[in-house]
Amino acid sequence: MTIDKILVSVLQRRFKSITEEMSIVLTKTTRSPILCEAKDFVTGLYDGQGKMLEQTENLPILSFSLGPVCEYIIKYYGAEIYPGDVIFHNDVFSMGNQNNDVAVYKPIFYQDKLIAWSAAKGHQADIGGPVAGGYNPKATEIFQESLRIPPVKVYERGKLRKDVWDLIFANIRFDMVAADMRAQIGSTVVGEREILKLVSKYDLEIFESHKEYLFDSTEKMMRAEIRNIPNGVYHGEANVYYDGRTPGSQYKIRVTITVEDEEITFDYSNTDPQTDGFVNGTYTSSASATLLTFLQMVNPDMPHNDGMVRPVNIIIPEGTILNAKYPAATTFGNHLCPPNADAIIRALAPAIPTRVTAGWNQLLCYLTSGFDTRKNDNYVDIGFMGLKGGSGATKGVDGYDHIGMIDASGGVLDQDYEMFEQQTPHLLLHHEFWLDSAGAGQWRGGLGIETEFKIGGKNTKVVTFGDGDVEPAFGLFGGKDSTLNKIELRMPDGSVYQTTSKDLVENVATDTILFQQAGGGGGYGDPFQRDPAIVAQEVKNGLISIRKAEQEYGVIIDPLTLELRTEETTKLRSPDVNKSGN
Repeated sequence: MTIDKILVSVLQRRFKSITEEMSIVLTKTTRSPILCEAKDFVTGLYDGQGKMLEQTENLPILSFSLGPVCEYIIKYYGAEIYPGDVIFHNDVFSMGNQNNDVAVYKPIFYQDKLIAWSAAKGHQADIGGPVAGGYNPKATEIFQESLRIPPVKVYERGKLRKDVWDLIFANIRFDMVAADMRAQIGSTVVGEREILKLVSKYDLEIFESHKEYLFDSTEKMMRAEIRNIPNGVYHGEANVYYDGRTPGSQYKIRVTITVEDEEITFDYSNTDPQTDGFVNGTYTSSASATLLTFLQMVNPDMPHNDGMVRPVNIIIPEGTILNAKYPAATTFGNHLCPPNADAIIRALAPAIPTRVTAGWNQLLCYLTSGFDTRKNDNYVDIGFMGLKGGSGATKGVDGYDHIGMIDASGGVLDQDYEMFEQQTPHLLLHHEFWLDSAGAGQWRGGLGIETEFKIGGKNTKVVTFGDGDVEPAFGLFGGKDSTLNKIELRMPDGSVYQTTSKDLVENVATDTILFQQAGGGGGYGDPFQRDPAIVAQEVKNGLISIRKAEQEYGVIIDPLTLELRTEETTKLRSPDVNKSGN
C-alpha cells in the first residue's frame, strides 16, 4: 500500500489530541485533588498488540507503565477479550508500577477485530491496606501495603460485574475512589469513541499500514538522536538513603550506559540488592524512570510511540532495589526515580554536557489523614503544594522554580490554597519561595519552597516519604549544590519533632504546625560567570540573600539601596582576589 506521509502526520497528531481529550475529561470528572488538581495520572492509546500509539504524560513516571501492562493483559486473557470489557489493574508483580496507581483498560473492536486499547492510570486517594492513603513506611511485604488487583474485568461484554466491583471497593476507605475509577472508565470510553471515528474515516487497512510507518519513522528519529552521543561505555551512580527500617542505611544505584551507533543500553546489574522495607522499585517504575530521564536529553518534539523505545535497551535484574522480588514491599518505587536520574545524568554528563541538567531536588513529601470534625468524615491528603523543589540548571538556562521532582517533570500541578483548606481541616499559614535554596551557578538551579500549615481535625496521622534530607541536589561543571529537604512537626507544647524521610507519626495533636522545606536544584557552571545584574535583581526580588550573592557569586550589593556595587564586584571576581579557583 502506498503511504501518504501527510496522513501519517495527521494520524500522529490525532492520536495525541485524543489522549489530551481523555486527559481533560478525567480532570473535569474526578473528585480527588490528587487527580483533578495535581493531575497525577496518564492517558494513553495502544494498538491491538499493546504497543504505544501515543500518550498524554501529566505525570511522566506513570506514562511508560501502561504499555507493559497492556501487553500482559493481552497474554493473560488470550481469546477471552470482548467488546465492552473494562479491566482494572494495579498489581506490581504483573508489570504494575505502584499499588496506588490503578489503571483502566478498554479494548477497542472494529468489525469484531481487536484493533486498539484505550487506557488511563491515576494515583488513587486510597487502595486499602493498614494506612489510609496507601503509604506504609513500616511495610516489609506487599500484604502490608494495599489491595492487590491483578487483571480483573469489572465490565464484561458491556455488563457491570457487580460482585467484582463490590469486592474491590469494600476494601477501600473512601467513596471518592469508586467515583474516580468511574471517571477513568469514562476517559477510556472517550478514547475508544475517537479511535473508532478515525478508523471509520480512513479504513482499517490504511490505519494499520500508516501506524506501522509512524512507528518506523519515530524509531529512525530516536536512532538519529542516539547517534549524536559518542560511542562508549559510561558509568554513573547515586545514593538511596534510609530504607525505613535501619537508621543510617544506604544503597547504591549503579548504571552502565553503553552507546553503540544507533542503540543505547542502560544496565543496572551492579545496583544494590533490594531492601527488607518498602524502599524498593518494580521493573516498570524503574524502566519508566530511565526512559523519562533519557527523553529529557533528546528531541522534545519526537512522537511518543512504540518506535521511540525500540533502540533503547534496559536491563534491571530481579532482586535489586530497582526490581524487587515478590512479595517485597514496593510503594516507594516511583520515588527511586530521582536517584536513578542522578546516576544517568552523572554517567552521560561527560558525553553530552550541553544536554544534561544538574541535579534536581529529591522528593520529600508528607501525607496527612484523619477525621475532619467540620464534615464528620475522614480525609486524606498528599501535600503536592509543599513537596515541589527546584530543577537542575542546564547550559544556557536556569532551573525551573518550584517544579517538583524529576519523575513529575512539571506534570504535577500545585494545590489551590482554598481547595486545600476545604478538602482538609488544615489552615495554611505560609507558602513561598525559599530564600537561597537554589544551587549557585552561571545558570542557577530552580528555587525550592517553604510551606507551613496548622493541623486541624482529630486522629491525625502524618506519613513522610522521600529523600534529599541527607544529600542535596548536585551542581555540574563548577555549579554548586543546593539545599536539603526537611519536614518538622512543631507541637502545641513547644516540642519539635523532625521527621525521618520515611516516617509514620500517629495521633498528632490538633494545632500542631507542619513545617516543610523543599530544596532547590543544582547549579550549572561557575557562579562567578553569572551576570551580576541578574544576581542583583534576584536579591531585590528576595530570591538570593546579600550574603549568598557575595560568597557564592562574588557580587557585592549595597545593603541599604540593594543596588549593585560594580567596582567592588569586579575586584572581588578578579583572579588575584578570588582564591577559591572560581
